[in-house]
Amino acid sequence: MNPTWPAFLKWPAALPQPHFLWPQFLWLLLLLPVLVLLYLWLQRRKRKLAVRYASLSLVREALGQGPGWRRHLPPLLLLAALAALLLASARPVAVVALPSNQQTIVLAMDVSGSMRASDVEPNRLVAAQNAAKTFLAELPRDVKVGIVAFAGSAQVAQQPTVNREDLVTAIDRFQLQRATATGNALVISLATLFPNAGIELQQLSLDRLRGGMGRSLDQAPPRQNEFIPVPPGSYSSAAIIMLTDGQRTTGVDPLDAARMVADRGVRVYTVGIGTVDGDTIGFDGWSMRVRLDEETLKAIAHKTAGEYYYAGTAQDLKKVYQNLSSRLTLEKKETEVSALFALAGAALALLAGGLSLLWFGRVL
Repeated sequence: MNPTWPAFLKWPAALPQPHFLWPQFLWLLLLLPVLVLLYLWLQRRKRKLAVRYASLSLVREALGQGPGWRRHLPPLLLLAALAALLLASARPVAVVALPSNQQTIVLAMDVSGSMRASDVEPNRLVAAQNAAKTFLAELPRDVKVGIVAFAGSAQVAQQPTVNREDLVTAIDRFQLQRATATGNALVISLATLFPNAGIELQQLSLDRLRGGMGRSLDQAPPRQNEFIPVPPGSYSSAAIIMLTDGQRTTGVDPLDAARMVADRGVRVYTVGIGTVDGDTIGFDGWSMRVRLDEETLKAIAHKTAGEYYYAGTAQDLKKVYQNLSSRLTLEKKETEVSALFALAGAALALLAGGLSLLWFGRVL
């Protein structure tokens, strides 16, 4: 049941709605105008008492020393401190960027022959390698990274590790091959993240023959050790980044593979590089027709609750990886921020007391 807001604190519909776990405590903010009225009454009473004294020095002492605004600043700061503490008591919740608990990332990188094309300078493969190295350098050192290289098949080029030198060496060892098996890359990447789960390429064919992937929630309870699908994107300890420049030409269906990844809750961030409309590229005396299959890459990202990025140049590709680095190391979460309000209240109260002591020789 949603908590009821105090009528006097109704928020404009055009602005984001604040969220408090204990909004009933916001009624305590009504004490603030009462305190303001009490302060004004005390100031007026002090002036009335002051006129009874004949001595001018006693009048000045009653009214306070120094400029008029300095007399009112400490009480004003104390009022703000009280407001912050009352807001803290209502347990406010905000969406803030916090360090992610992402622990393992698998880079699945296309090494098909079309990656030799030079429409992305100096060529697609070198641009992808350089961007991947920059990405590794910007990741926190405690994040494990694995590398899967794929063309007509997919192989693990480097098991997940925190050793950046080993990862760079694996990237530099890429060898171009023929064909593109994007579905195989997803399955091998998933198997790399879950090495003890028995994930194999043959599992997709068996699941299709059985009529689906995993088990729906309204079916019979699972047998012991049977895998239970989880919501897409719910596994926050790992992610897959797949970079490719072409269509799938062999291997398992990438959308079936994406469904398998989604059932494990792992997000896939797809990066497209190269020619979107299709083009014939040639090198070493032979030519080939290539086209970036954006629709499939977008569908993979959508199924797994990830995102799709297009990089038309080497600079675009670096920006994509920089964006992914920040996305995977920082994530926005709904978090209770009562401590921040309490800290602000304490700081304002200390400032009010300090200024009063400095200017008037007393604490308020």
